[in-house]
Amino acid sequence: MTDAIKIDVWSDIACPWCYIGKRNLENGLAAASADDDAPVVEVTYHSFELSPDTPVDFEGTSTEFLARHKGIPLDQARQMNDRVTGIAADAGLSYHMDDVQHTNTVKAHELLHFAKAQGRQLEMAERLMSAYFSEGRHVGRVDDLVALATDAGLDADATREALETERYLPHVRADQEQAAAYGINGVPFFVIDGKYGVSGAQPAEAFTQIARQVWAERGSAQPATEEAAPVA
Repeated sequence: MTDAIKIDVWSDIACPWCYIGKRNLENGLAAASADDDAPVVEVTYHSFELSPDTPVDFEGTSTEFLARHKGIPLDQARQMNDRVTGIAADAGLSYHMDDVQHTNTVKAHELLHFAKAQGRQLEMAERLMSAYFSEGRHVGRVDDLVALATDAGLDADATREALETERYLPHVRADQEQAAAYGINGVPFFVIDGKYGVSGAQPAEAFTQIARQVWAERGSAQPATEEAAPVA
């Protein structure tokens, strides 16, 4: 049997385009799954912090944060949030940017690695992003993250222990180092089989096409002898 296509996704919980990219990827792969020779795909999420200096409890709205971070007027930041909210709606997502509690995301990334070790990473990524963008939940504090982890089927005590001991922080840093080695400076970024790099929240159809293309290559070509670096 042909090995699964590996899709490695660098993203940040607080990145609105990352949740859109996640949903477009899922929808694109769902379309390809209807093929007679459907691609088998394994998706793994990796850590990328867009604003690592953000405090856990940021004072202000997401619009105010964006204005400060980008050095732009509030009206322009509000227009940017409105635009991304509309694009999210086209992807089937309901963003409530006025309710977003902007925070440092390193603990959320630690949680994603803990969830991966428990075989629940995809469920955890969805729960975190939904909580952040659609529900106005806090995703930077241990207590809040433990509650969200239980929603995704993880044990509360084990989750708390993993977060309080920072057991998975080295995994977060390793992801960030790999991103730097690949030259990734923005997310979402998708690495397909270690050979193809796809940047940004591409349409679902683009992911359908690349999954079919790589799967066809698997069936018709000899196995590759080495991995090529991803391209931006």
